[in-house]
Amino acid sequence: MLKHFSQPLVIGLIDDNRKLHGTKLGGVPILGDTSQIKDVAARVGAGTVLVAADSLPGPQLRRLMESCQSPDLTVKVVPRVEDIITGKYSFQVRDVSIDDLLGREPAELDTVVIGEFLRGRRVLVTGAGGSIGSEMCRQVARFGPEAIILVERFESALFSIHRELQERPEPVRAIACVGDVLDRRRMSAIFRKHRPGVVFHAAAHKHVPLMEENPGEAVKNNVFGTRVVADLAAEFGVERFVLISTDKAVNPRSVMGATKHLAERYIHLIGSHSETKFIVVRFGNVLGSNGSVVPIFQEQIRRGGPITVTHPDMRRYFMTIPEASELVLQAAAMGKGGEVFVLDMGKPVRIVDLAMDMVRLSGLSPDDIQVRFVGVRPGEKLDEELRFDDEQLLPTCHPKVQVAYHRPYEENGTGSFIEELAAVVEDPDLVLQKLTELIPEYRPAVARRAGRTAGRIEPALPATEVQ
Repeated sequence: MLKHFSQPLVIGLIDDNRKLHGTKLGGVPILGDTSQIKDVAARVGAGTVLVAADSLPGPQLRRLMESCQSPDLTVKVVPRVEDIITGKYSFQVRDVSIDDLLGREPAELDTVVIGEFLRGRRVLVTGAGGSIGSEMCRQVARFGPEAIILVERFESALFSIHRELQERPEPVRAIACVGDVLDRRRMSAIFRKHRPGVVFHAAAHKHVPLMEENPGEAVKNNVFGTRVVADLAAEFGVERFVLISTDKAVNPRSVMGATKHLAERYIHLIGSHSETKFIVVRFGNVLGSNGSVVPIFQEQIRRGGPITVTHPDMRRYFMTIPEASELVLQAAAMGKGGEVFVLDMGKPVRIVDLAMDMVRLSGLSPDDIQVRFVGVRPGEKLDEELRFDDEQLLPTCHPKVQVAYHRPYEENGTGSFIEELAAVVEDPDLVLQKLTELIPEYRPAVARRAGRTAGRIEPALPATEVQ
C-alpha cells in the first residue's frame, strides 16, 4: 500500500507461488514472495503490508513482521476476502494483534445445533462479570435465548455486562442478579424465581499464586460454590449444567487446580444420579483475561520494562476468549451428560516468546526492553496437561472438541469429601493435607509451617536478566 494516502491504494501483491510472479490479479501485479517483501516495498514505495486475517499461520506472520521491522514499513491486517464478500466485515485496516500471532484458525460452529439448544431457553451464567462469564453471555445472546440470568457478586462487573447486553443492536432480556455462589439461600431464590433451563458455571477463583496463599478461600469458592449451584440445578430440574474447568485440574500442582479437580469430581458424582445432564468442559489459558500475562506484559512494556517471566521454558496452551466461549457452547450442545469435553488448544506457547511478540507489536525491538526471569512461582508447572494418564481422548463430531473418558468415582469414596474439607477449611495447613489425601496426583507446591511458606518442591530460578 502506498505511503501518504488516507485511503488504501494497493500497488502490488505478494505470493509465495513463484509461478505467479510477473502476472496480474485484478490488474494488480504480483511482485514477489514473502522473503522479498522488504526489498519489494522499498522498490515500489510501499509503506504498509496488508495481510488477510487468518491467511498466515502464527509463526509465518511472526517472521513476516520481523522481516518488515522498519520505521518506514508496517504490517496491518484486513478481513478475509470471503468475509468482505458476504458482508460479515467491511474493508477495515487494523493493527496486528497477539491473537493473530497465536495463529489459531477460527472455530466453525454448528450454529443449528447450538441454536436448537439455546433458543427460547432461560440461561443462567455464574461469574457473569468475569472474562469467560461475560463472553459466555455475549455468545449465548447470539442464539435467541428467552433470558440470560447474570449472577455475579461484584456489582461493577455485573453492571457493565448487563448494560452491554441491553445496548446490543438486537437487545436480549438480561436479568442482573447480585449474588454469591456460596450463599445458598440467595442462589435458591434466584433459581426459584427465574427457573433456568441451562446453567453455565463460570464463577471461580483462578489466580494460582493467590490461591496458594489462601487455600481455604479456593476450596470455598471452587468446591463449595460448585456444590451449591450444582445441587440447585438438580433440585430445580435444570436440563443441562456446564462446569467450566481448567487444564490445571489435571495432575494438579496448585491449590487452584486441586480445587477445580474436586469440582469436576463432584459434578461426576451428582450427575450419576440426576436427571439433569451434568457436563464438564476443560481448557487452558485464554488470552487477555483479567490478571493474565497479556495485560501484565502490556503494562510492563508501557512502563519501559522490565518484562518479568517466571522461567525460560515455561509453556502454556492459549486460545482467545471468544473461541473458548464458542467451543464451550458447542460442547454443551453436544453433551448427553457425564462427559468431560477437552477443547483443542493447539500447541503450547513459550511465555517468553509471547512476551517478545508483544514487544514487537508495541513497535519496539526485543533489544529495546529487558526481560527478567524471576523463577517459578508456588503452584506452577513448566507445562500443563489436558488429560490424566488414565483418560483417553476421543474425537467428537466437532474437530476442536474432544471427549475424555474418565475413570469412574465411587460415591462412597467421594460423597463425604466436601464435609471433610469443610471441617478444616479455615486452617491452611490442614487444607493442604486434606487435598493431598483426597487427590493422589496432587503434589503441593509449598510446605507451610506456622502459616508461613517454608519450602518449595520445584526450586525457583535466581532472577536473571536478558537484554
